[in-house]
Amino acid sequence: MSFQRKDYSNEQQKKSLSPSEAKVKIAAFCAYQERSQQEVRDKLYSYGLFSEEVEDLISLMITENFLNEERFAQSYVRGKFNLKKWGKIKIEQGLKQHRITVNCIKSGMREIEQDQYWETLLGLAQKKWETTHDTDLFKKKVKVHRYLLSRGFENDLVQAALEEIRSGK
Repeated sequence: MSFQRKDYSNEQQKKSLSPSEAKVKIAAFCAYQERSQQEVRDKLYSYGLFSEEVEDLISLMITENFLNEERFAQSYVRGKFNLKKWGKIKIEQGLKQHRITVNCIKSGMREIEQDQYWETLLGLAQKKWETTHDTDLFKKKVKVHRYLLSRGFENDLVQAALEEIRSGK
């Protein structure tokens, strides 16, 4: 006895939502956490809405204060710095991927205090220095340097942090 597989592909396709249905879903989507306009736009397009409907709903979400790019940028910066320990370069790149305006990026970056930024960089550098098991000091320094650059920290600050660690503070 052979079993045949039923083709569900047509039944499983997403059905398009009406603008009023999409409004309810997108309001919940925005209320759950801060979103960028681009995230909301992509989500609305996934609901099968047309360009004009999408832009109208985005305008409505902005006027009803569900959507605020500056608030999103500030939240994004705080989260990526405090939780993930990202540097400014990586955070800024992430905001640009969300198509955040330059002014909102600047506003978001003000969430990082310089003293806290330096302490975070030093802490990461120290931890990586201690866990990098390389007998050649030059190779060890290169590995730690590359690691900190990949975290999005600025080259000059990384060099200063490594100098401070190697000199014994």
